[in-house]
Amino acid sequence: MNILAFESSCDETAVAVVRDGRTVLSDVVLSQADMHAIYGGVVPEIASRKHVEAIAGLADAALEQAGLTRQDIDAVAVTYAPGLIGAVLVGVSFAKSAAYALGVPLIPVHHIRGHIAANYLAFPELEPPFLALAISGGNTLIVDVRDYTDMEILGATRDDAAGECFDKAARVLGLPYPGGKPMDQLAQQSQGGKYDLPRAQVSGSDLDMSFSGLKTAVVNLVHNAQQKGEELDKSALARDFTMAVSDELIPRMALALQRTGRTVVAAAGGVAANSIIRTRLQEACSQAGARLYLPPLRLCGDNGAMIGAQAYYEYLAGHTAPLDLNAYATMDLDQQIQK
Repeated sequence: MNILAFESSCDETAVAVVRDGRTVLSDVVLSQADMHAIYGGVVPEIASRKHVEAIAGLADAALEQAGLTRQDIDAVAVTYAPGLIGAVLVGVSFAKSAAYALGVPLIPVHHIRGHIAANYLAFPELEPPFLALAISGGNTLIVDVRDYTDMEILGATRDDAAGECFDKAARVLGLPYPGGKPMDQLAQQSQGGKYDLPRAQVSGSDLDMSFSGLKTAVVNLVHNAQQKGEELDKSALARDFTMAVSDELIPRMALALQRTGRTVVAAAGGVAANSIIRTRLQEACSQAGARLYLPPLRLCGDNGAMIGAQAYYEYLAGHTAPLDLNAYATMDLDQQIQK
């Protein structure tokens, strides 16, 4: 089954063709990161307009790269939630038009389900059940993946996502947007241990997380140093910040393993590309006797292939959508649209 998949939830316009949920025939991505860098973050209106300009050309490029014609496409898939509403609407609108024109089913895919499914493309042997640690710019979740389309959120951030926190910390340190990679590179230059940053605990919900206090602490620390004319050890701060983020993520992942009895963990999302977090995840899973799947860096960020991968299993489960499908800025991972 050849699925033409669209992803436009933030500042990447991505189109891919995926066969049977596991084989990537093409995957083209146009990033807007350089355009938004001058603003220090994504400007939703600009992102939406650039998606409109790019999406048709990328669809043609994806078909050409796959060596297929439009008649070879069996279904169209699209991210319909969550994300910047204008950006998501561009992908949904184009995908609906494509499905109608081709006379094929339309498959709605939750963005985070797509991130989790990126692991299926890298690891053909991976099958549910397993635990997923989904860590991105907009979401931070611990998910029990009981089956390909049967998932339960065990823990989540109560406020900011880990990726958003990285971007804000990078910005206050004068690093370019997006901040994940520059922060990682800066943290590699120090052993840290210089700055005492907070770790949050959510009373009564020990698998939930909170990053807003950490973000505020870093912003205040940098601003106070600037006001006093004090020099900051930026590499040490980047390292200590990253350790604080991982101290929120790793112990909760280990606790979820213990409670569920799962023996497999899959990481997902842009923050899963962070080298320190990857290393600490490997160490924690080794200690717990669990197998860890870490997607290659190219599949950690937003891409169309991950949407095509998850779409195959959504289709097998009967999760298709009518042509009045809407886009949603927010939606829980385990929520399904009503036909």
